[in-house]
Amino acid sequence: MSTTSKSIVFIHGLFMNPTSWEPWIKFYEAKGYTCYAPAYAYHEGNPKDLRNNIDPHLGKLSFGQVIDSLSAFIDKLPEKPILIGHSMGGLAVQKLIGLNKGVAGICIDPAPPKGIFSFKWSFIKANLPTINPFKGNSVCLPSLKWFHYAFCNTMTMEQTAAEYDKFVVPESRNIPRSSTGKDGKIDFKKPRNPLLIIAGEKDNIIPPSLNKKNYEAYKDKDCKTDFKEFPDRTHYICGQQNWEEVATYINEWIISLK
Repeated sequence: MSTTSKSIVFIHGLFMNPTSWEPWIKFYEAKGYTCYAPAYAYHEGNPKDLRNNIDPHLGKLSFGQVIDSLSAFIDKLPEKPILIGHSMGGLAVQKLIGLNKGVAGICIDPAPPKGIFSFKWSFIKANLPTINPFKGNSVCLPSLKWFHYAFCNTMTMEQTAAEYDKFVVPESRNIPRSSTGKDGKIDFKKPRNPLLIIAGEKDNIIPPSLNKKNYEAYKDKDCKTDFKEFPDRTHYICGQQNWEEVATYINEWIISLK
């Protein structure tokens, strides 16, 4: 097995945009990688500006459209990249690896594929406000209280407010809704390139048990699939204190493939 790519595509999750990856891009560029962080449609720009000027078209954006645009972006790159995604971006990585768009995929606290579900109360409580069917195609701008519960549950409200101000963007309810249907279907038996699934022990919105279920769903024993749970990490694992430990682990995993 050889993973010689020196290109990384970072894929953000819901309520985030490429600005959330800036520290990771610096980290990996210092290790010799060429890094890209494409935005979903209507997610490009300064988060504060996006919150103050919500694009009404955002509300209809689906997960399938996100995958199509990421595929088109990757197809224009000079080499097939390594894919690193967080949350819904982690599910996007699984879809893209299934489409043979990456030499390897790293899914950090990934949203679950179709058919993988949790009955944990924290999962239901954190996800319901976004996917609420009674909200139609209205754009979702989360409250600070929700962001604290779903993402930053080990941080103070003051720390959470600072992160919200810097990074949170409005979101389409139809991305997570459509990810529970055919847009989010994964063929777990299909041969594919290596995958690493990372979980955070204290993640409310995507509990580690759900990530473990996702990992265990992959059935092809000839394909490398690894799982790692980080203690004390929440859904904000990529911005939480000591995120460099997670980034270092991922880099060592990538090196181990060569």
